[in-house]
Amino acid sequence: MSDINENIESPFELKVSFDKLLKHYEDLSQNEDEFIAAKARRVLKTADAYPVLRDGFSDPSILVEREKEISIILQDSFSPVLTKNEIKTASVPFHNLIFNSSERFKSIIKTAGDDFELEIKNMPKDDTYIIACTIILAFCYDHHINFKRPFYYEIPDASGIMQYYKILYNADFTEIIPSKDAPKISQEDVDELLDNFENMELWKAKFPPNSYTFKGFVISNVFNVTDDQSISNIKSTLIGEDRRKTEGFMEDFHEIFRSLLGLKDIKVGFSIYNKQDDTFERVYGVGMNSYLLNHLDASRTSGALCSKSYNTLLKEKKFYAISDVDKFYELSKGKVPQYKTLKEQNIKSAILAPLANEDGLMGILEIVSEQPKVLNSINANKLIDVMPFIVSAVERSKKEEENLIEAIIQKECTSIHPSVNWRFEKEAKNFIKDQLNGKEPSFNKIAFENIYPLYGQIDIKGSSDARNSATQLDLNIQLSAIKAIIESAFDIENLPIYEQYLYQINDYLEGLNLHFQVDSEQQISAFIKQDIDPLLGHLLEIDSLKPQVESYFDSIDDKVNVLYKHRKDYDDTITLINKEMASLLDKKQVEAQAMYPHYFERFKTDGVEHNMYIGESITKEDSFNPIYLYNLRLWQLQVMCEMENSFYLMQSDFPVKLDVASMILVFNQPLSISFRMDEKQFDVDGTYNARYEIVKKRVDKAYIKGTTERVTQKGKISIVYSQKQDEIEYLRYIKFLQSKKCLDDDVEIVELQDLQAVTGLKAIRVSVLYYKEKDDKSFHTYDDLLREIKV
Repeated sequence: MSDINENIESPFELKVSFDKLLKHYEDLSQNEDEFIAAKARRVLKTADAYPVLRDGFSDPSILVEREKEISIILQDSFSPVLTKNEIKTASVPFHNLIFNSSERFKSIIKTAGDDFELEIKNMPKDDTYIIACTIILAFCYDHHINFKRPFYYEIPDASGIMQYYKILYNADFTEIIPSKDAPKISQEDVDELLDNFENMELWKAKFPPNSYTFKGFVISNVFNVTDDQSISNIKSTLIGEDRRKTEGFMEDFHEIFRSLLGLKDIKVGFSIYNKQDDTFERVYGVGMNSYLLNHLDASRTSGALCSKSYNTLLKEKKFYAISDVDKFYELSKGKVPQYKTLKEQNIKSAILAPLANEDGLMGILEIVSEQPKVLNSINANKLIDVMPFIVSAVERSKKEEENLIEAIIQKECTSIHPSVNWRFEKEAKNFIKDQLNGKEPSFNKIAFENIYPLYGQIDIKGSSDARNSATQLDLNIQLSAIKAIIESAFDIENLPIYEQYLYQINDYLEGLNLHFQVDSEQQISAFIKQDIDPLLGHLLEIDSLKPQVESYFDSIDDKVNVLYKHRKDYDDTITLINKEMASLLDKKQVEAQAMYPHYFERFKTDGVEHNMYIGESITKEDSFNPIYLYNLRLWQLQVMCEMENSFYLMQSDFPVKLDVASMILVFNQPLSISFRMDEKQFDVDGTYNARYEIVKKRVDKAYIKGTTERVTQKGKISIVYSQKQDEIEYLRYIKFLQSKKCLDDDVEIVELQDLQAVTGLKAIRVSVLYYKEKDDKSFHTYDDLLREIKV
């Protein structure tokens, strides 16, 4: 580098000069104290021999050439008496160029190592131009804009622990001189700059590059502020919520505590206290450890602490220090849990600090080392200043966890759909506002008026009969196995009680085959549990019967304690059907919401039902048009066709062969719904609207008028309605879907028998066209599929 201004864009042209300092010595040369005056004259004489030291220079080689003379000029500023104590430098601003320093500073840099490069931290590199401009405004125009930030050095000590040094600048020996071409700055210019920090072109127009000469040098007084900075770093680290999820978070935390305690070999862990269960629990997160729990996820406090440490941490809320783990382990003969756990991890010393507030203990901060005695009851006191910030962070974290748990419960266990979430948020904000204003808060009724309902279901046909059949088969097999065992036992021991059990079993078997009733399963299960299980326990001791009894118990399901084969196949089938149908419906709903937002909910029973509501009051925007209702009705019908196809493509994979029937209920009039706080779900409002709910619950069991045929049939979609205009509308949709080979041509319109309090219902029934494979271009009716299966 031949010039200190190289590669620097700045309004300053930098010149190292000792002119202002030498002027100070000119005053001292007239001092009444002859010793002071003589010393000042000696400094001036040294400088006079080299005018460049007054005039200023930017060539750094002059600093080397005139090193001895500069040292004499700066001798009073860098007192030899304090040189091994003070941390001090003489340098050029906005530059890492240091040309004089105290012995203490040199020692610190030497200890940092040969590869260490000194760099000012917290210096905003992108803003140095503007910083220089604000200095000019203060020096030359007396406009003081506070843009100062504390500057630091980060320098490792001999142990590699990072030390923090704050830099305070003394600019008494500097002057700023505008060039003849430098623009004059007016108050209007200053006002404009105040509102345009980011406009670099504007700043450069007011303060062109190299338009001012910075002449002189600065003295930096440097102070070790490691403790204060460590506390600040802890605060910053704990405030950054996203940082706590990153991999480097815990390592940064370790480094901060290493700097605070001045110890290289330490690690930090946490454990959370669960007051309800009186347990310590692991904190889950990237890099999180608990040295109190070791490999356990949780432990009773009595299993993690002895009575003394328990009292110190939980009752007195004081630090608990273990300076020599091995020593105390030996003294306690390995019986004290915390010594045992720490020794297993090769930990030699530790500090356990309670994280507690006025409500009690929340957790434990664990600081550990593999070196004995480096952590102790004395340096534990250095934690006093940082504990409030850690406690505050834990409080916030616990609150966040509570909010997250509440959010998960709300998402997974209640039916607040995203389309109406804005309304709940609005009421919640009003609730909080009333609470803060000292009013009695209440959560107002949440209702949506003039919205159109849509309802559909894909119902599993004959599910009750299928379950009864599975139950009969399982009970038959189980009773027959029991009967065979008791008959064998009767051959060995001719006991009348065996004969009575056999009579009871035969009676149950006959009942299963001839007149299976709702309570049959319960009666037989009670008989087996109360009478048969104790008997089999006795028969198990008879050697000749043992294999037969053991084989019986092997056939019994451990979870439900019955023979659970055919019923399991049935339950698994229902679960699979519901899972696949709900998954497809949810996936399609994403597309529907993108078309126009609406409320949606679904339920799994013996099949999948869904409700939708669409209207102006839900969307919150003045954008609703009946076209969106018609579009959603067509979408619903189309998706029901897809669900039918999806089901029959998967049917062969199900353990039990079941069929489904699909139905859509059309309600022509808009209605109102409100959220029922007690049931945590939406329900219709008003007596007239309640008719809609009645129809929904009963219509799939309705018969065609004058027949015993149910309106819902496998292989068909039934569209139930009451108004002629609904019939016309849906016949248009059917014709469109027929053109797309989704529906067959066998459209029929039927009247339904009157339901309780509901009359005048009709239904359009139409067969679904199926494809045998996903990419199959040929379509088939339900009867075609049946024939295919029989073949």
